[in-house]
Amino acid sequence: MNEMYDMSIVTHNYGVIGILGTIFINILMLVRATDINKYTRAMTIFMPIGMTAIGAVIFTGIVMMAAKHLDFTIENIAMIIFAIVLIVLENKRSKKLQLLDKKQEDALAIHRIDAYKIFTIEILMILSISIWMWI
Repeated sequence: MNEMYDMSIVTHNYGVIGILGTIFINILMLVRATDINKYTRAMTIFMPIGMTAIGAVIFTGIVMMAAKHLDFTIENIAMIIFAIVLIVLENKRSKKLQLLDKKQEDALAIHRIDAYKIFTIEILMILSISIWMWI
């Protein structure tokens, strides 16, 4: 049982690093974007990868909670709330991109402002919960 729990912790940590990696790839794609239509198409393809990373972290968290006999500690509750907020933020960013008027000349610039705010919040959330757990 301890081996399963230890493996879940390692996998969970790699999943969190994977989420950070997908956020940084999203930022890189946004920085390098020049055409809103190509960027939207790329995000349509890349968005499921980010959601899969979030799902992997949630799944490994569930496995660890099961190994701990569903012990709801403050840390577990905080991680559940952070996961929900992360999913909501990603959906909000995606929805803003979908509803954006792509015929405007500055559509990409408008989206960049909102997306950078959401990415900043996501990075700060992940780093804060990670620092709290690793200390």
